[in-house]
Amino acid sequence: MHIAPFDNDNKPLIDVEDSIVPLNYFNIVKLVRGQAFSYQTPGYETCVAPATGTVDVSIEGENYSAIGQRTENVWDGEPEGVYVPSGAKTEFVCTSEAAEIFVAGAKYDKVMNPFAVRADDIDMVQYGSDDTKTHRKIKHILGTKYNDKVGRLLVSELFTVGAGGWSGFPSHKHDTERLPDETLHNEVYNFRFNPDHGFGMQLLQPDGDAVGEAFHLIDGSTFAFNAGYHPCVAAPGYEMYYFTILGGLNQRSLIQSFQPEHAYQVETIPGIKDMIAKFK
Repeated sequence: MHIAPFDNDNKPLIDVEDSIVPLNYFNIVKLVRGQAFSYQTPGYETCVAPATGTVDVSIEGENYSAIGQRTENVWDGEPEGVYVPSGAKTEFVCTSEAAEIFVAGAKYDKVMNPFAVRADDIDMVQYGSDDTKTHRKIKHILGTKYNDKVGRLLVSELFTVGAGGWSGFPSHKHDTERLPDETLHNEVYNFRFNPDHGFGMQLLQPDGDAVGEAFHLIDGSTFAFNAGYHPCVAAPGYEMYYFTILGGLNQRSLIQSFQPEHAYQVETIPGIKDMIAKFK
């Protein structure tokens, strides 16, 4: 499901118990200095992650100051975030001139403990190459290093390295619970381009034996999917970023199933096995 950018008035783009991706939650909140936003998501753990700007976050009396250091755009520094336990009363206040905040969630009933992820805590992996047109880096906000602190939620930022190129390739899916070969994870992306008039394409092939669909992506596009192979590509001359939310049905660790016709390229793309391991 492609959601073109629009003014969501700080209301969830993907709400709890969504019909397409019931394991995910996603909101984009825009504030100016001094404005506050409060929310509570029973049954869903979340992560408050500023795309730009700075916020102070309060979770059931626990306070985390100056979260987020980027000003211009998502290329302007490292991400930060705060993990919010399922159902916790949460408020964040903008302390910069303006802020755009992602609130990412996954379905999970157990109540964990909140914690902050600072820029120095980010787990980064870079893989691919210019020759294979797959060069990119991933900055894990809630990655595998927090497997003992988070229930089902994985939150990352993915960047093309240089302009143009493919991401999510070789084509893969994670829509069927069939351990040890694949897990069922719903997923949501939010895209940005640099310069912001750039564009890309999201491919979705629900049936590996049939022709799939292509969706035109622009700055601010959101894409949610629960089934199918789903590589994406940035047009030449443009850098592409996407904020990624994964929510697992029965476990946090992601096991991807690569499309058989293209799976051999796992052996040809430098560093891709390290990338795969970072989601497990």
